[in-house]
Amino acid sequence: MKAKNKIILLILIVISAIVSLYFDNDLIKLIPYLRNGTLNSLFLAISFIGSGVIVALIATLLFFWKKNKRKWILPLWVSFVISASIGFILKITIQRARPFQTGIIQLVSGLQESISSWDFSFPSFHSMFAFCVLPILSQQFPKLKKFWIAFAILVAFSRIYLGVHFVSDVIAGGAIGYLIGMMIVKAEKENRFGEKIYRRVFGK
Repeated sequence: MKAKNKIILLILIVISAIVSLYFDNDLIKLIPYLRNGTLNSLFLAISFIGSGVIVALIATLLFFWKKNKRKWILPLWVSFVISASIGFILKITIQRARPFQTGIIQLVSGLQESISSWDFSFPSFHSMFAFCVLPILSQQFPKLKKFWIAFAILVAFSRIYLGVHFVSDVIAGGAIGYLIGMMIVKAEKENRFGEKIYRRVFGK
């Protein structure tokens, strides 16, 4: 995707996030009508796989598997760290309650959501981690791009379905994560910091 198209896409996503703020409560109230036992189990599994630790592990193993791609592991982890840092700052600054905490929707049966005192709803960490991988993955594993897009969207929707995030939380989280990934790809292409450190450590 060309840089101009990426910018247009990000602008549209930001607008969508802002607009969704006005409809969050109405949209989340529709979720109970979609729930059933099969979907509950499916989205519980997707949400688990889409957690930050699992996503980082899967992505790291993927890049480690291809020897010529290992220099991208550091940029990948830098994107995770930046996403986690920005997400944490936004959470404690905005302090938005999660949907199930407001009583708008109940948690899916079987989900024991452990919420830390700082772990608020906005933005979605799951969405940030899933989407920050996308620009890097698209560069190095283009054949997996469509698969990862589908995976990231499912992860984001699973958080809404389970009742732990509003629509705007996951849209904003995805947009922020994707933007961070784009910046890391640009920085690596221009400065090759990941490649330089990899060669210095492994001498290759």
